[in-house]
Order: sequence, then C-alpha cells, then structure tokens
Amino acid sequence: MQNVLVPTDFSVEARNALEVALQLAQRTGGQVTLLHVVDLPRTSGMITTGGVASASARQGVFIVQLLQRIKRRMHELMADVARLAPDVAMQDRIATGHDVDEAILDAIGELHIDLVVMGAREHAPAFHLFTPDSHPERLVRLAPCAVLTVKHPAPHFEVRSIVFASDFSHEADRLMPQLRHLCITFPEATLHLLDVETSAEGYAAALDRVHAFADRHQLAAYEADVFNAPQVRAGIPRFAEEAHADLVVMLTHGHTGLQHLLHGNLAEGVAVQAAAPVLTFHPQEQ
Repeated sequence: MQNVLVPTDFSVEARNALEVALQLAQRTGGQVTLLHVVDLPRTSGMITTGGVASASARQGVFIVQLLQRIKRRMHELMADVARLAPDVAMQDRIATGHDVDEAILDAIGELHIDLVVMGAREHAPAFHLFTPDSHPERLVRLAPCAVLTVKHPAPHFEVRSIVFASDFSHEADRLMPQLRHLCITFPEATLHLLDVETSAEGYAAALDRVHAFADRHQLAAYEADVFNAPQVRAGIPRFAEEAHADLVVMLTHGHTGLQHLLHGNLAEGVAVQAAAPVLTFHPQEQ
C-alpha cells in the first residue's frame, strides 16, 4: 500500500480520509495523490484535457471560472497538508468528466494506485436498503485495488484491533498475504478472525473453520470469534463496535449488473455501515 489515492470533494468526510491516508503513508513510507473530479454536465462539451469543444461562450466562461476555484481550493489543501505531514510525498490532480467513478478508476489505472482511501458517511442498515449505491460502495465493487473507507475523524489513527470478517472457506486463503502485511504494519494490533453465524447451530462448525484457517497459515497470535446475528451484513458492524475494532478487513467479489442486483455485495454494505474504517480487497490480489 505504497501508492495511495485520496479522492476529495472538499467535504468533512474527504478530510477524514486524507487524515488517515497521511498517517498510513507516514507509517509505510508511501506517497499520496489527492484527486478532485469536476463532475461536468453532459451538455458542457468539456473534454478531459480542459478545453471547451462546443459549449456556448457563457457556459465556457463558467467552466473556466469553476476550474480556477477548484485549483485555488486544491492549492490551499495541499499547503495545509504540507504543514500537517511535511515528510509525506504528495501530488494533486484535477480531472474533468461526466462520471466521477469512471474518472477515479481511470486515475487508479494511470497512476498504478494500490490503495484508495475514501471518505464515506455511516449508514444504518435499514436506511441503506432504500438508497442508491454511493461512490464508496461502487469503488469497493469496481476498483481493482484495495479500498479503505473512513467515516469518522481519526487524528491519531492507531490500529490495535483488526477484525478479519470471513466465512473462512478456501477463498479466504487468497487474502492471507495482505493480512500478513497488515499484521507487520501494525505489530501491536490484535487480530480477530470473525465468522458471523445466523443460527446458534452453526457455532461449532464456524469455530472449526476459523481454527482450520489459522492452522493452514500457521497463525500463532489471533482470537477466534463467532458472533450470532440475524444477518451477516448487520452482525459484522455490531461485532466491530463491541470489539472496539480500529480496522475491519474483508474480501469483496465486485459483482456488477444483474448479479449485483440479485446478490448484492456484503463488503459494500459493511463499508458504509461499520463505524470503524473498512479495508476491502479483491480475490485476485495475490
């Protein structure tokens, strides 16, 4: 997680994400790119290089003025970052386009990003059922790299409790390199291996799966936790809160289209429902 991208809309949530990203970069020696996407209306005629293709003169003036304001805000934010974390390598980028998520994904590929730190608003499970996907959820689903969602201020981002939430099938084995890296990065943290069960009858089998996972990977220091909840999606945030987790780690499958509508994505929901920061990885990452 050396090359970090922080999308910003200059909101409080984005500021929280930047705060965490800077502290991670200080710990790992990484570099941070601050990205703002100017979400232009589709009739603007603006192209990504910043020119005006066929918009009216009035609209063109508005866009130029908008970009000037954005550049001033980015300059002010970068100056603030230089005071807060002078030892972190920083760069800023302003992109224009008609789709914010697409612009962020383009930046991930172009800049070879391996971690996106994204500000998010914490949603209650019932509220989330009736709302469209947010930018953080879509990035958790679509980004080819790891995504860390941050909901609250963390001026002192100390990770002393990591919760790895999984069913501990063999697919979870594919996340072990990232999990080991996190344990090395935060050697003082307790690792919780969490399986959420929706019935008490599954407790013993779940505990066996957790220990089998730990045995396969020769994990000596961990806590096996099986938590009962009516729904897995709600149980993970509840356990994380009760365990005072500083970081929740999950595998995401990145469903899209009809498959996503039918099955959803557990990691997406937890990413915006858990109070703690949630770090998601795709299975193909080795």
